[in-house]
Amino acid sequence: MQYTLAALVKDLDVTLQGDPTCLVSGVCTIQQSRPGYITFLINPLYRKYLPKTQAAAVILAENDAGACPVNAVIARNPYYVYSKIAAFFTKQPAFSQGMHPSVVVGKETHIDPSVSIAPHCVIGARVHIGPHVTIGAGCVIGNDVQIGEASQLAPRVTLYDKVTIGKRVIIASGVVIGGDGFGFANEKGVWHSVPQLGGVDIGDDVSIGANTNIACGAVENTVIEHGVKLDSLIQVGHNVKIGANTIIAGCVAIAGSAVIGKQCMIGGASNVAGHVTLCDGAVITGMSAVSNSIQQPGIYSSGIVGMVPHLEFRKNNARFHRLAQLIQRVKVLETRVKETIERVTERAKS
Repeated sequence: MQYTLAALVKDLDVTLQGDPTCLVSGVCTIQQSRPGYITFLINPLYRKYLPKTQAAAVILAENDAGACPVNAVIARNPYYVYSKIAAFFTKQPAFSQGMHPSVVVGKETHIDPSVSIAPHCVIGARVHIGPHVTIGAGCVIGNDVQIGEASQLAPRVTLYDKVTIGKRVIIASGVVIGGDGFGFANEKGVWHSVPQLGGVDIGDDVSIGANTNIACGAVENTVIEHGVKLDSLIQVGHNVKIGANTIIAGCVAIAGSAVIGKQCMIGGASNVAGHVTLCDGAVITGMSAVSNSIQQPGIYSSGIVGMVPHLEFRKNNARFHRLAQLIQRVKVLETRVKETIERVTERAKS
């Protein structure tokens, strides 16, 4: 497929520098650029490749436009513009409307005629599946589930009972939504399961990465608001609420009843304790542990910053465990210094 540069940037807030009729056949990296392709400059570390680029055009910021020897797409947010242009060259899988003969469907279920359902899916009772939904092979959908228009379920997605999926939601393989939360009551040393009675509400335009697990609510529903982006291998506990347009990287664990605000960013392998609240706009760096609520927007970190040699780590770890003793010694020294100063002062007065 080929597109003119003008067609690729139509309706985008950009400025074209060069020939708008230039034909583009695909996307390439700036360090491996080739004629007829469009590339992008986002990281300043790659500016050294710009003067010798062989690409037909480059997506870049205004401060880099002067050094561009070929056609340029000048954008306030080059990465966003790249995402829109790259979509022109994405090969979408072909789906045919209708259900494979192996699909099992429960009673009182409504499936729009435009839906595509691959082989070996099981769909429960009282399910509603909206227009243009695609469901991959081997998916299991429980009772009383609703799936909104143009949502996509990859193969082997499991939706338990009482799950609501909004419009244009993308769910990757292996995702489990609506399973029981981790709730147990201890009686005389024995753990007893607490029934999980809620469901899960997923808003519009949400993306959920492979093998992520979202537990149902214990009483009220677990809620994922519009525009949330979840990476792979994330654990979302029961009754968690994640605000609109928050983005969470892989291997994050969010314990039950935590509330994540809108427009938050949580780095990979971080942990959020149960019942804490993160305000709108909080940013958590990777491998952090959030044990208390955050009330003010900003960037928060915890733990040891950066990797160090193992011997240095062991030394620092030993020092950490002696902190209480060191603090006590400092207090004693502060008291003695204060007493000495007072004695010297009294002698000077006399």
